[in-house]
Amino acid sequence: MQTKELLFRSWYYLRVGLGTYVSFPVTYVSTLVTLYYLAIRNIPALQELFPTFSIFAVLATVIGLPLSVLIGWAHLKRTQAWKSEVDIAAEANPYYYKLAPGVAREVTYPMYRELVVAVRALLNKESLLDPSTDRRLEELMQKLELLVRGGHVGKPRAKI
Repeated sequence: MQTKELLFRSWYYLRVGLGTYVSFPVTYVSTLVTLYYLAIRNIPALQELFPTFSIFAVLATVIGLPLSVLIGWAHLKRTQAWKSEVDIAAEANPYYYKLAPGVAREVTYPMYRELVVAVRALLNKESLLDPSTDRRLEELMQKLELLVRGGHVGKPRAKI
């Protein structure tokens, strides 16, 4: 693996690990502590409701976690926001316009190419291959060849 590729992979792993497994729990606890000691302890009515930090933390967790799950679900299933995020990810992902390495490039698309060759030969043998079908199959063959060689087809959507 090249040094540049290793650096970018490490940068990605750092962001995922830090954001999900380190920052999230630290931020959660930090938010609870900040709310309790800077807000609740200074408001007598709330101090009576939450006399200790433990009671506040348990109630905030019991209410906050399901509420957060509901909000996350709504974000993914009920808003345009998630669809926009997926669109942007698709625009930035080169594998929407080229073949991913591995099974797709080494097996699946070469098999498709062979199937097109076989269908074309059968149609030609049975005198069913008209010029427009032959032209379409040839265009497909050229695209398959290009993809298997590592090229790309199509054009990404305009990025905004």
